Amino acid sequence: MQIMQQIFFVIAFAVAVYLFSKKAMQIRRNILLGRDVSLNDHPNERWKNLLLLAFGQKKMFRNPLVGVLHFIVYAGFIIINIEVLEIVLDGILGHHRLFAPLLGSLYGWLIGIFEILAVGVTIGCAIFLARRNIVKIKRFASKDLNGWPRSDANYILITEIVLMLLFLTMNAAYLVLQARGEAHYTPVDNFWVSGYLTPLFDGMSSSSLMAIERTAWWLHILGIFAFLNYLPYSKHLHILLAFPNAYYARLEPKGKMDNMPDIQREVLYAMQPELAAEAPQSDVMPKFGAKDIDDLSWKNLLDAYACTECGRCSAACPATQTGKLLSPRTIMMKTRDRAEAVGKELNKKVDFKEDGKTLLYDYITEEELRACTTCNACVQECPVSISPLDIILQLRRHLIMEASSAPAEWTNMFSNIENNMAPWKMSPDDRDKWATELNG
Repeated sequence: MQIMQQIFFVIAFAVAVYLFSKKAMQIRRNILLGRDVSLNDHPNERWKNLLLLAFGQKKMFRNPLVGVLHFIVYAGFIIINIEVLEIVLDGILGHHRLFAPLLGSLYGWLIGIFEILAVGVTIGCAIFLARRNIVKIKRFASKDLNGWPRSDANYILITEIVLMLLFLTMNAAYLVLQARGEAHYTPVDNFWVSGYLTPLFDGMSSSSLMAIERTAWWLHILGIFAFLNYLPYSKHLHILLAFPNAYYARLEPKGKMDNMPDIQREVLYAMQPELAAEAPQSDVMPKFGAKDIDDLSWKNLLDAYACTECGRCSAACPATQTGKLLSPRTIMMKTRDRAEAVGKELNKKVDFKEDGKTLLYDYITEEELRACTTCNACVQECPVSISPLDIILQLRRHLIMEASSAPAEWTNMFSNIENNMAPWKMSPDDRDKWATELNG
C-alpha cells in the first residue's frame, strides 16, 4: 500500500512539474515574440529596484494597512511553501516528517513560525475577499473585470485560505497521533498554533485521525501542485514575473519619451543631404510605432504578463476617472490576451504568421488611445513597474505615422508645427507683436 502511494505521488509530482514547465516555456516564447531591446545597463540600480519593488513591495506601503496585509500574504505563502520540500521528499521516500529528527527542537520552531504565517495569510486573504466582494472597492468593481478576471482573483484567495487550513489541520492531527505513540509519527515539539487545535481531535480514534491527517496531507500537496499549474493562466503569475519585471524596469525619468532612430535619421538627412548620400541603403522599410505584439518590445509583453490587475493605474488615470473609454489596466489585459491568442496559434503550427487580427483595432481601439494624456500617472502607481503608457504611445505612433489616422485638431497642430514651428496658426514673424503693442 505504501509503495503504491509513493508511485502515485511521484507521478503526480512529475505531471505537475511537466505541465508547469511546458506552459512556462510557452509564455517565455510569447514574450520573446516582441522586438529585442537591451535593458542591462546600470545593474546596481536594477538590483535595487528588484529588492525594493518586488521583494520589499515598496509601492504597496503607500497604503500602510493594505501594504502590511499584502506583504504578510505574499511572504507568508512563499515562506510556508519552503515546507513543501519536506512534503515532496516525504511523498517520494514514504516518510513522515523527514526533517524532524535532523533538526531536533529547531523543527518545532520552524513549523511554529510557518503556522503563525499561515494564520496571517488566512486573515489577509479573508480581508481581501471582503474588500472585493462585500466592501466592493471601486477599482475592483470596475466593469473591465467582469467575468473571468473577477472570478480569478476570488479563486486564488479562496485556494490560499483552504491550503492554510489544511496545513493547520494536518499538523494538529499529527500532534495527537504522535502523542499517542502511533508508529511512523515521529515525536515533535508542540506547534504554536495547531497545538491549540488538538482538543478538537482528542475524542477521535487513531484510525480516524490517521485518515484526517493523511487526507489533509494529500489535499495540501495536490492543492499546491494544482495552484502551481493554475498560476500561468492567472493574473497571479505576477508572483513570479514581478521580479524580472522590476529588474528590467525603465530607469529614465518617467516623462522622457523614447525617440525613434529612423525618424531622427530622416530629419538629419533632410538638414544635411550629404549624409544621406553616404548612408548605407536598405530595402527594408522601417516600421513606425506598433500595430501588433511583434512590433512591441519583449519588455512590453513581459509587462502584460506581469500585470496584477490591481487597477491602481486606472484609479489614478484622469481619462478613466472622467468616463473616457481608456483604462490602462485594460490595455495590459488586452495585450496579454493578444499574446496568448498568438501563442495558441503557434502551438498549432510553428510557421504561423497572422490570423487576420491585430492588437490595434481588434483588441485596443483608436478611441482608447486618443484619450491618453501621457501624464504618466499609471506608470507612477504601478507596484511592479509596468508601463501601459509605452504601449499606448507605440500604438498611437502607428496610427499617426503609418495609418495617417489623426483627429482634425491634431492634423492642424502638426501642420502648424511644420509650417510655423509652433502649434498655433501664427507666422513666426508675428510672435513678438504683442510686446510691440504693449509699448504703444
